[in-house]
Parts: sequence; C-alpha cells; structure tokens
Amino acid sequence: MNIALWILQAVLAIMFGLSGLGKLFQPRTRLAAQYPWMTDFSDNTVKFIGLMEVLGAVGLILPGATGIVPVLTAVAAAGLALMMLLGVLLHIRRKETRGVVVAGILLILAAVVAWGRFGPYAW
Repeated sequence: MNIALWILQAVLAIMFGLSGLGKLFQPRTRLAAQYPWMTDFSDNTVKFIGLMEVLGAVGLILPGATGIVPVLTAVAAAGLALMMLLGVLLHIRRKETRGVVVAGILLILAAVVAWGRFGPYAW
C-alpha cells in the first residue's frame, strides 16, 4: 500500500503543481476560456489558489522524501482535499458537471492519501 500511496502522491503532485503554476504565471483572462469559474474571482484570488496548489504539490512529496516532518505530507493531502471539496461545491453551484467530476476525483484521491498517511501507513 505504501507504494500505491507514493504513486498517488506523485500523480497528485504533478497535477496540482502544473495547475498551480498555470494559475500563477498565466493571465486569468487567458485561463478563463478553459476554466469559466475564474470569471467569478479576482486575479489575486486565482493566484492564491495557484500558490496553494503548488505548495500542496510540494508538500505531497518533499516531507516524505526527506524524512523531515513527514506528517506534513498528510496535512498537504488533507488541505488539497479541502480545496477540492470547495471546488466541487463551486462547480455544483455553477452547474458545471465536468468540473464536479474532475474536482470530485481529485478530492477522493487526496483524501485517500491523507487517510493513508495519517492512519495505517503513517511514516
């Protein structure tokens, strides 16, 4: 199970890292064509979301890989799961079925990592 958690952590880190970097370094107006929900938020809010995604991605890998405060991996996964729960609620409110599905899958994967790293497969 530890290997499966590492694979999930790597996949989530790549997905959240790339998504977060896009939000940090591309203009919101350009991203809004792909992510219509961004029209509801300011530039600073979108950049904050991107920063949290990048920090979460780093938190999924770095603490466990270095052995320095490895519980932070579980904390990062829980934080990303919370972000995705908020994303699911946003997409439900906006009636964006595809967004609900994507955010829901990421929510479940992040919750599995948090459960595994807080619980039976803690460092």
